[in-house]
Amino acid sequence: MFSPSSPPTGLLEKVFQYIDLHQDEFVQTLKEWVAVESDSVQPVLRLRRELLRMMGLAADRLRNLGAHVDLVDTGFQQLPDGQSLPIPPIILAELGNDPKKPTVCFYGHLDVQPARQEDGWVTDPHTLTEVDGKLYGRGTTDNKGPVLAWINAVSTFRALDEDLPVNIKFVIEGMEEAGSLALEELVQKEKAGFFSSVDYIVISDNLWISRRTPALTCGTRGNSYFMVEVKCRDQDFHSGTFGGILNEPMADLVALLGSLVDSSGRILIPGIYDHLAPVTEEEKRTYEAIDLDLEEYRNSSQVKKFLFDTKEELLMHLWRYPSLSIHGIEGAFHEPGAKTVIPGRVIGKFSIRLVPHMNISVVEKQVKQHLDYIFSKRNSSNQMTVSMTLGLHPWVANIRDNQYLAAKRAIKTVFGTEPDMIRDGSTIPIAKIFQGTIRKSVMMLPLGAVDDGEHSQKEKINRWNYIEGSKLFAAFFLEMAKLH
Repeated sequence: MFSPSSPPTGLLEKVFQYIDLHQDEFVQTLKEWVAVESDSVQPVLRLRRELLRMMGLAADRLRNLGAHVDLVDTGFQQLPDGQSLPIPPIILAELGNDPKKPTVCFYGHLDVQPARQEDGWVTDPHTLTEVDGKLYGRGTTDNKGPVLAWINAVSTFRALDEDLPVNIKFVIEGMEEAGSLALEELVQKEKAGFFSSVDYIVISDNLWISRRTPALTCGTRGNSYFMVEVKCRDQDFHSGTFGGILNEPMADLVALLGSLVDSSGRILIPGIYDHLAPVTEEEKRTYEAIDLDLEEYRNSSQVKKFLFDTKEELLMHLWRYPSLSIHGIEGAFHEPGAKTVIPGRVIGKFSIRLVPHMNISVVEKQVKQHLDYIFSKRNSSNQMTVSMTLGLHPWVANIRDNQYLAAKRAIKTVFGTEPDMIRDGSTIPIAKIFQGTIRKSVMMLPLGAVDDGEHSQKEKINRWNYIEGSKLFAAFFLEMAKLH
């Protein structure tokens, strides 16, 4: 691990000492939060009640810091089966309104992906367990740990009876893993209200590209998600009775899915690469500077071989080129055993990760035209329907904004090194929503290491990342105050 380039002095020294001395308390709070099974993905009333409890715990924590907290009622979620479930309230909180100070708004979420020990967890996913400095549990890195690290930084200034260097606002939701229901509408509604005084927005909902080197994230890919349905009839067929005398929907679908991408990862849809942003020399240099050990990355990913042999090629195909992934087939027999069935109706699911300057509606048209052409060549009597169910834009930040400069300085102070300037291959829609609606600087400041395993059966955050991350946020407050 890196060491600070020079020891902190004055207020910063006091802040860092306090965080070090109280780190066990900070870990204990994380343990209490991980114990709440705040799963937003499964539409079950018991879990929605857990989500409501989680939002209440966070609201109480912020009130204890002296924040003004508003729990915004966001109504109910209507499910396809007619069931109605409450959407957890969105927390809008604020501390300080000094016009001489910058106002920094932090976004985070407290809902998690489903997790059961029988799915392959070594420990109970809702009992924080420390092993060799690693804090295992669902939500530790995505996103309860980073939310608490920000709160830890604020609480440290409060405990030391020191004035906060910046005005702080919080937007904390409980439905991010389920598509951030009601959040975009709230941002639009509060554009001239809660968000009107915001100067900068910070998101900590992603990871470093390294185990060692901290990172600043300055872009994410977008996503367009497609369903392609092939239907003969609603009921399945017996393959002994009907095999050989009809166009089988599964055979059609496999041909369609197989036409989308080749074995080198290149997307085969005509025109898909026509509108990509050109690669600049400055951009190339950023890939060269990033701390990524390809062999370590491959081993930690448990992958035999990547499609690309150099660090630069791999990062470019993760971040700045589109990719197409096939996710699954609905309606096919997938249980153990042998069942001689011909599915009568199947739905293939795939998505394309979008990059600047791809246009979502153009991509949708290209995909439909391509699949129509491939299907027509099969002369099948089945019906094919293609639909795009999700369209999310890519996001790119201006790394010359003040808060990126402040974050770089804070990282240098805490970790003693320059950060990797990275993009994220996944999609974090709220960044684009904030940038497009509020039109203020948005920055992603991750705390977790590349091997944290968000969404997996071994999710963790290192104690070091969690505690040093709390220091990083405190140092960032002070740097922002200097630059403003």
